[in-house]
Amino acid sequence: MRSALRQPKWVVTGIVVALLAGLFVRLGFWQLSRLGERRIANEVASARLSADPVPLDELLVEADGDLSSLEHRRATVTGEWDPAEEILIRSQVALGAAGFHVITPLVREDGVAVLVNRGWVPLTMDTPPIVDAAPPSGVSQVQGWIHLTATRPPLGAEEPDGDIDVFNRVDVDRIESQLPYQVTPVYLVMAGEGDQLPIPVDAPDFDDEGPHLAYAIQWFGFAAVGLVGFYFLARRKGGEVSSNSS
Repeated sequence: MRSALRQPKWVVTGIVVALLAGLFVRLGFWQLSRLGERRIANEVASARLSADPVPLDELLVEADGDLSSLEHRRATVTGEWDPAEEILIRSQVALGAAGFHVITPLVREDGVAVLVNRGWVPLTMDTPPIVDAAPPSGVSQVQGWIHLTATRPPLGAEEPDGDIDVFNRVDVDRIESQLPYQVTPVYLVMAGEGDQLPIPVDAPDFDDEGPHLAYAIQWFGFAAVGLVGFYFLARRKGGEVSSNSS
């Protein structure tokens, strides 16, 4: 058997199998590393979401420009709603139906507004301001969690020029460009419950660890199948050589 496996083609095959198995094992450990990172990120986000709400201004000062540290932090904002400048975000689903998210500026006393996602409305309500889901008049205090501005993915649709009512994403800078006042660099998703329009957005779920563990098991499995398969194939070849020699 050993003499048969010393043939160049078997040596090359063995090296290739070993290299591939090593690559698969490395990919498996890489997925385990990503799983660890995902778990840490989930713990951080969950802790932020469960913390007591803090005035948005204080959080912005505390962040000192590091806006990513504010993602999912609980915040409060006080101001007056400006439904005249309301816009919609398309392709949103709730109650098993397609619709929009309603983004309404909340103008603070200093004149700077905060974009607030007030919740979901059905496709029939496609012209803001949404009269049947209007915010209250007067001064309101809003509580929710912070989201960073959305960016266009490589193949994502671009927003047309000019003032528009329906957007593909909450791009804070793009929305600000058509508003008569300055807005904060992050926006707020309003917390709430109930089935009145607009229907509040569900709080994020941080229990999902993604597919990393399943991918790691697959890569380790590929490595094991390759090594075991080569072993039995080589053993069979060695047996054939021994039989022919006798």
